[in-house]
Amino acid sequence: MARLRRPREFRCGEASAGPAVILFPYRVMFRNIRGRAVGRKVRNLARKLKSDRILFTATLLLVCLSVVMVYSASAPMALERYGKATMFLIKQGAWALLGLTLLWFVMRIDYRVYREPVFIWTCLGLVAIALVAVLFSPPVNNARRWFGVAGVGVQPSELAKLAAIFFIAALLERRMHRVNELSYALLPIAIVIVLLVGLILLEPDFGTSMSLVLIAGVMVFAAGLDYRYILGAALCAAPAIYLLVMSTSYRRQRVLTFLDPWRDPLGAGFQIIQSLIAVGTGGLWGKGLMQGVQKLFYLPEPHTDFIYAVIAEELGLVGATVVLLCFCVVTWRGLRVALRAPDTFGAFLALGLTTMVAVQAFINVSVVLGLMPTKGIPLPFVSNGGSSLVINLIGMGILLNVSQHASLSTPGAPVPRSGFAEAAVPRSAVEA
Repeated sequence: MARLRRPREFRCGEASAGPAVILFPYRVMFRNIRGRAVGRKVRNLARKLKSDRILFTATLLLVCLSVVMVYSASAPMALERYGKATMFLIKQGAWALLGLTLLWFVMRIDYRVYREPVFIWTCLGLVAIALVAVLFSPPVNNARRWFGVAGVGVQPSELAKLAAIFFIAALLERRMHRVNELSYALLPIAIVIVLLVGLILLEPDFGTSMSLVLIAGVMVFAAGLDYRYILGAALCAAPAIYLLVMSTSYRRQRVLTFLDPWRDPLGAGFQIIQSLIAVGTGGLWGKGLMQGVQKLFYLPEPHTDFIYAVIAEELGLVGATVVLLCFCVVTWRGLRVALRAPDTFGAFLALGLTTMVAVQAFINVSVVLGLMPTKGIPLPFVSNGGSSLVINLIGMGILLNVSQHASLSTPGAPVPRSGFAEAAVPRSAVEA
């Protein structure tokens, strides 16, 4: 009887459009031999499909810190306004539980489904409808950024960032080889971004619209866009941004307050002054959890955009630095996932999601420290707010799924240095 030889392994090619997967092309006559072969395959895939644990741990630490610090920052205000100190704690805990559940679910969905045109255009269409519908909602703090769904506030501008990232990543995957041709690659991106930014500015929400522009700019730059176009776009955008800021009284007031907050310490400059006092009085180790003073009706809305000031006051320089380190870890691991992604779409998707979190964190911390005018952008994963928390956790779930597929790549493979686009494994390499 001829000896049974182990069937030769081969790698799947263009049909799967994904990382190489070990297949066994031959049938085995005896069930025990087939069982052992399948068992080896399952154990091999189970061993290789691993998410980025460091990225997940850093995200989880920020979410846990959010629940604690939202309660610490909001308890006096919630007790005074609503007669219940734990009101915002319960809401933030519920949002965190929902967000982590969605992260776990999304982490198990193959990220390649987000490149399908039907999915992308459905997302863009729903986001556009939501951005138009929110303009007819009742104003909150002189802005129409939320509308209620079953008693829950939804902020469609947060969904717009995810939809834009899906669209740009899918388009650059197909057209990045001609990214410097305006009508071929840049014009479709510009049309979608201008449409979304225009609708967001009508709310008005200047900070989120500029964040969306920065995310798109980083992704296009990584695709190899010529520096001349970047410089030209910046020069053309500068006058428009100046007119957009100076033509509106409250935006102009924010810029003037940023330049000299002490010219009106009890009016326009009150919030940033109280934020700087909170950061400065925290010292090295802070005053202790729940022991902060500025949240006691000095710092307006301390549980939202200025929660980092409460962290610096109660946990000191050490606690504030730990928060910054967590965001640095998220950014580092996200960029690492982008460089190791098995295809170009995954690389741009990971880059966009990482930029979304990094840009928000940078702007928020800069505002709290008085390095930028007030923007109204929350601190990702930490500030009170359901829409921002859930959308960012969904983004991290997608990023973790990309990291799972990146773990299937050959370990120790050299990463090209000639550009970000070349760092992703091309399909021709998968077919080899």
